[in-house]
Amino acid sequence: MAHHRNSIEQTLLAYKKGVDTFSKQMPAFTKKYHDFTEACFQEGELSAKAKQLIGLGISLHAQDEYCIIYHTKGCLDQGCTKQEILEAAAVTAAFGGGASMSQAVTLVQECIDELSN
Repeated sequence: MAHHRNSIEQTLLAYKKGVDTFSKQMPAFTKKYHDFTEACFQEGELSAKAKQLIGLGISLHAQDEYCIIYHTKGCLDQGCTKQEILEAAAVTAAFGGGASMSQAVTLVQECIDELSN
C-alpha cells in the first residue's frame, strides 16, 4: 500500500466506509466487537495514551497497515509526541526487525506528518 500526501485521510475514510458496510451486514457481531475494543482502549490502570502506543506497536509487528494508520492517529489524538510514537516504533522494531522498522520509517512518519497538520 503506497501512500502519498492526503492518502492517509483517504485510507481512514475507506476503512470507515468498509466498517459501515460490514456493520450493516453483521450488526450484532460488529456492535459486540466495537464494544469490546472500546472497553479495551478506555482509560484504566494504563492511560488511553499508553494503550494507543501499545496498539501501534502490535499493529507494526502484525504489519496491519490500516491499524498502523488508525493507532498512529489514536496516539496523536491522545497527545503523544512524535518522539513518543517513534520510540514505541523502535521498541517494536526490536521484536519485529526490518518489517516493523520499514513501516516505522515510512507509513508511521507519513501519518505523523499528515495527521499533525
